[in-house]
Amino acid sequence: MKLKKHFPILVEQDTDGVFIVSCPLFQACHSYGKTIDEALSNIQEVIEICLEEQQNDEPTNSFLGIRDIELAV
Repeated sequence: MKLKKHFPILVEQDTDGVFIVSCPLFQACHSYGKTIDEALSNIQEVIEICLEEQQNDEPTNSFLGIRDIELAV
């Protein structure tokens, strides 16, 4: 049985309605889709590729979380 692990995903929607997703655990781990489901399916494939590449590389930083900051603009 394969071990399951959770990955944080950031989801945005651009002005054309396309969903852009990224995983902050990996550098340059981004994808997109016309629907959220398509975007999430696509990012799963990208994460799998990043995990394969990571096995050959040195350990990376650990993801601690996402924080909000408030700025006066």
